[in-house]
Amino acid sequence: MTSPTSGVLPPQVGAPGFALSAGPRHGVGGVDVVALPVLPAPITPDEGAPGEAAVLLGPGAADLGEALGVDLLALAEASGLTGRTGETATIPLALGAPDNPDLRLVVLVGVGDATPTDLRRAAAALARPCRGRVAVATTLAGLDAEHGIEGVVVGLSLASFGFSWRSAPPPAVERPVTRVVLAGREHDVADDAALRRAVALAGAGWYARHLATVPSNLKNPAWMAEQAALLAERHDLTLRVWDEHELENEGFGGILGVGQGSVSPPRLIRLDYTPPKAGRRTPTVVLVGKGITFDSGGISIKPAQGMETMKRDMTGGAVVLATMAALHAVGCPVKVVGLVPSAENAISGSATRPGDVLRHYGGRTTEVTNTDAEGRLVLGDALAYAVRELKPAAVVDVATLTGGIKVALGQQVGGLFANDDALADAVFSAAEQAGEPLWRFPLHPAYEEKLASKVADADNGPSGPQAIMAALFLQHFVRGPGGPVPWAHLDVASVGDAPEERHEWTKGPTGFGARALLTWLGSADPLAGVGTS
Repeated sequence: MTSPTSGVLPPQVGAPGFALSAGPRHGVGGVDVVALPVLPAPITPDEGAPGEAAVLLGPGAADLGEALGVDLLALAEASGLTGRTGETATIPLALGAPDNPDLRLVVLVGVGDATPTDLRRAAAALARPCRGRVAVATTLAGLDAEHGIEGVVVGLSLASFGFSWRSAPPPAVERPVTRVVLAGREHDVADDAALRRAVALAGAGWYARHLATVPSNLKNPAWMAEQAALLAERHDLTLRVWDEHELENEGFGGILGVGQGSVSPPRLIRLDYTPPKAGRRTPTVVLVGKGITFDSGGISIKPAQGMETMKRDMTGGAVVLATMAALHAVGCPVKVVGLVPSAENAISGSATRPGDVLRHYGGRTTEVTNTDAEGRLVLGDALAYAVRELKPAAVVDVATLTGGIKVALGQQVGGLFANDDALADAVFSAAEQAGEPLWRFPLHPAYEEKLASKVADADNGPSGPQAIMAALFLQHFVRGPGGPVPWAHLDVASVGDAPEERHEWTKGPTGFGARALLTWLGSADPLAGVGTS
């Protein structure tokens, strides 16, 4: 049997590197691709008059066209471009450019209205024809002085994501472009800071995807703890890991109950981030991520098709780990504790049975009527620990929790529940800005009675609207001695997998949520108004 810690995962492709340059786009040494934005021509009363251009070309087009002796606008129109976001047309160059013999390709990219979302999606579209290339120079980021760098870096990076466990390295056509030059942007303090932040956001999304994509014959709770240890060392975080014996001694019955059927024992992972200027009054935010490294459904076994994507059932945990690693880079001003309750929900003679009763951290009990509703069991322990031991100003959990949220929202929007309006608004707005949209659902109290159990404090598998029932179940674990702690619950089962390549999403696990959390926690005052509503 191969040891899960033997390092058998081969080296993986990495995200492109990024640099700023104020120089000419086509003259940057080593660049073999130049990408130019295409915008829709403004509508005028004389639209359609003879000779009127259907599109406009963005910065750099005139200089490049002159250098090449090519009418790029005519080629754009001949290619049928309209300027719609994500449209592309490629122009091969066999002989390069006069001041850059390496140049081999010009890509024209539609940017629509050049909003931050448009630029992110345009950059994602650019990533695909640039696979296998050495370097691309582009002026896309110059269309928005405030948000352009972030949009281009995030879109181009995440659309380049790849993972391979083949016997040979991936072919060149599957590898991301090595280097991206954001042309027309100065090396000033603001741009340098924007680039660092953008690379951190993109890197967190990439890393969360990577963790969620790793197969479960390598990825078990101990492996997750090892990844956390690496992050702690690299990013100056404090680490604590509970093994199965410590979990038992301290009363984490939900985590133990879910993990007891597996040969890979469970873990609880804690990472602590402290901002450079923190003091005694600096508030603490706790992030909790579901870390089920494989979900068979337990004795309430899933159908075979339902297990195909279950290596990614620790997406919430991956998001929390990736977020913790990037907090310093985005300038998070509050203390943050990341908790990942990690277990494998397996089937064996020692697995939890329907009808068993588990005692959670803090004493609350749950009757397990559905062993496939395991995520809420491990989250309950971690939430109770957070509220009782850490005195948080706010708690946010992230989990691929219910199929019901996918039925409600499809596969492009995540679910948001919250007991505090200010916290809900802050997370919702950050998610919109980051390109990881959420939709808020009600914690409708009329359904509370469905949680009732005749033998325990709650039933983990009640009838009713799945996503709401799960959120109501979790809500009980964020009630401290002084009342409910401000709490938000992100059910991202709807967006845990991308069914196809679309914008910055590549097919497979998405790592959805890391950019949203970092955008929120990297703001000037993440907790403004929280706890007052």
